[in-house]
Amino acid sequence: MTSHPRILAPGLQDRIMTAAQAAALIAPGTTIGMSGFTGAGYPKAVPTALAARIEAEHAAGHPFKVSIWTGASTSPELDGAMAKVDGIEMRLPYQSDPTCREYINAGRLEYMDIHLSHVAQHAWFGFLGKLDVALVEVTAINADGSLVPSTSVGNNKTWLDLADKVIIEVNSGMDARLAGMHDVYYGTALPPHRKPVPILETRDRIGDSFLRCDPSKIIAIVHTDEPDRGINFTAPDATSEAIAGHILEFLAHEVKRGRLPPSLLPIQSGVGNVSNAVMAGLDAGPFEGLTAFTEVIQDGMLQLLRSGKMVHASATALSLSREGQKILLDDLDYYRERILLRTQEISNHPEVVRRLGIIAINGMIEADIYGNVNSTHIRGSAIMNGIGGSGDFARNGYLSFFVTPSVTKDGTSRIVPMATHVDHTEHDVQVLVTEQGLADLRGLSPKQRSAVIIERCAHPDLRPALHGYVEEAMRNPRGRHTPHVLEKAFTFLNDWKA
Repeated sequence: MTSHPRILAPGLQDRIMTAAQAAALIAPGTTIGMSGFTGAGYPKAVPTALAARIEAEHAAGHPFKVSIWTGASTSPELDGAMAKVDGIEMRLPYQSDPTCREYINAGRLEYMDIHLSHVAQHAWFGFLGKLDVALVEVTAINADGSLVPSTSVGNNKTWLDLADKVIIEVNSGMDARLAGMHDVYYGTALPPHRKPVPILETRDRIGDSFLRCDPSKIIAIVHTDEPDRGINFTAPDATSEAIAGHILEFLAHEVKRGRLPPSLLPIQSGVGNVSNAVMAGLDAGPFEGLTAFTEVIQDGMLQLLRSGKMVHASATALSLSREGQKILLDDLDYYRERILLRTQEISNHPEVVRRLGIIAINGMIEADIYGNVNSTHIRGSAIMNGIGGSGDFARNGYLSFFVTPSVTKDGTSRIVPMATHVDHTEHDVQVLVTEQGLADLRGLSPKQRSAVIIERCAHPDLRPALHGYVEEAMRNPRGRHTPHVLEKAFTFLNDWKA
């Protein structure tokens, strides 16, 4: 193939090939570390070509599956395409694709859900097995062989370091001015040689602007010219705005009480419409000089940076809508001074999260009346997406919020007697919020928590049943610390609807 102006390293031009040719270099049983974090910076061409190859191999009667590690969720062109051809043996650490989810819950695809801060270190420890191939999107290869990251960094540093072979997708559809927005830290080490991560403020730059890769490991370079798919956000509805309103009122109260500074503390916010509603509320609110130390920068946070209410944001990915992507590119020089994209092991690092005092705001599927939170499973057995980074921030942050509507679309309560699956125990959950209200659980015993959660977070139509459950459970003379009626704990699944 012809040379490419974004591939400047001597000796690499002869490794340029098509996506199909690169996919042909991947053998059955391979474990692949792919770039991508929440729909940003994922490889655009080789996964689709690999899916086509796997489909052809299956049609010929040849079994062919690979294992895929990423930063987080990717896109239908990766997770969806690979799942549809039954081409994934094992997937980790987070996914959100409907086809992938269907195959996982049908038992056709093995899935390991894991805290995002643990992925890189578990790979380095050897806990996850051998990594054969790294498949990473970049915007350019510099003359010295360094790689300009794309719209996410995720676990790419670890994949490039650990993999035996490397396939690079150079995406000229990504703006070259992204160079300089990244902070890739190479100072981590294995125990017992670890040192503190030297981040004292969100804007502290501690690493390189580029990724490193041994050029001898690069077996293929594929040119692409495609944007990220973009995340579709709907306008915040009344429920999202109500939840956001409760959070903002609470933060103002904490400032008034002297438990938060006027500029708050760095904010972490999960993906979704509630998060964007909170960002919109902050943009219209009284707080100035805000910062963020989070996983993803969404449209709402971009607006906070644009208005000047937020002065700096650290993340690992730019998870934007198509409109948000245009806003970023139209003023990229401005945003590059206010955004740092870090490796996932640093964006979610428990030590840094605790030191900075993060305010963590994450979604959930359900919470029980004692404050245990399920953020991953439907009725205890079926995975939805995964825990993501919520545990990294909830357990180590200064404040941990978990938010949800009080009922599902069919009226089933999201505030339940006993969570059908627990991702975050009551020890790590400080504040629960629904559109009904906010429950501050700090300093409360289990029985006190149950009273506050039921009255402030449960749907009014369901409060009598929840109170009745606690009253019945209290009749057990030896079980009054965290009262339960185990034989009735899950009857809400079918019976309790608003």
